[in-house]
Amino acid sequence: MQIRLKTALLFVALLGVGFSSVETAQAVENAKPSSQKHKVKAAAPKAKAAPVARKSASLPVAKKQPASRLTTSSVPVWQAARRLDVQSASALVIEQGGGDALYQKNASQVVPIASITKLMTAMVVLDSAPSLHTPITISDDDVDTLRGSRSRLHVGSVMSRQFALLLALMSSENRAAHALARNYPGGLPAFLSAMNIKALSLGMRDTHFEDPTGLTSSNVSTARDLAKMVVAAHSYPLIREFTTTSEATVDIGGRSMSYHNTNPLVKSAAWDVGLSKTGYINEAGKCLVMQARVADKPVVIVLLDSVGKQTRVGDANRIKRWMESTQTRTQAAQKPATHATLAATPPG
Repeated sequence: MQIRLKTALLFVALLGVGFSSVETAQAVENAKPSSQKHKVKAAAPKAKAAPVARKSASLPVAKKQPASRLTTSSVPVWQAARRLDVQSASALVIEQGGGDALYQKNASQVVPIASITKLMTAMVVLDSAPSLHTPITISDDDVDTLRGSRSRLHVGSVMSRQFALLLALMSSENRAAHALARNYPGGLPAFLSAMNIKALSLGMRDTHFEDPTGLTSSNVSTARDLAKMVVAAHSYPLIREFTTTSEATVDIGGRSMSYHNTNPLVKSAAWDVGLSKTGYINEAGKCLVMQARVADKPVVIVLLDSVGKQTRVGDANRIKRWMESTQTRTQAAQKPATHATLAATPPG
């Protein structure tokens, strides 16, 4: 009996060792799949890394969009530089197509406009569709008795309406401008009425004309109104041509006379001027309006009441340099944004 009990105990011990070996083997076997599963899970994030990286890379592009919009000619960008020092008492720089001013200074102040008036004179003349080859004669009525300004067009001089228009616009010839208005259907009163009606039709609410030359200080306007007038005048091909002609030789009464443009910028290689008109009387100071292409933009520049012979031209050049330098800074600021956009674009 004792021998049997020992044998049973030995059998149980051997059986326990067997189970232990099996469990150990099973644990080893289970450990292998467990290790492999861990490796798969570690690899899974790598497989998903590409789309995650593309999604996160696209976020900076969305953030860059407002910055790219600021690189247009909006007021904050153009005026942010604050480096433009315009000496003229009133000034306005605006894109020809309209919109907010790129620069303005006392742009709504009503002031005398001198010979800038002649742009309206030319439009009213051309609106009546006259024969440009019809001769007109300078009379005593065309002589300036208000200021006693000089003219090489003597009383009795005869020229075509076209030549009178050229001299009025290019050289600001007062007698030529007055003769054009006097020969308007209905005479001078009808012409002045047409000038003021035209101004209202263009939205020039703060403008008034009392003569066709600008010799009177009663011809008044604002820089903002004059910008509208410049845009309207630019739509007349003949006005564009005559106001940007640098010089011309005119035969009047057997005399050959040379005339020059009152704005020296029209013959400057640095400028692309599409329309120009100057003006001066004591009350108005030196004035200049232009349509020009500056920094790849068609703009209208109005400068009123400049003190000094070269101030208005100096102001125009300062505006040009300011716009061009702002454009350069804007283009430089755009380059990193462009590169970031390219880098953020997923392949394919």
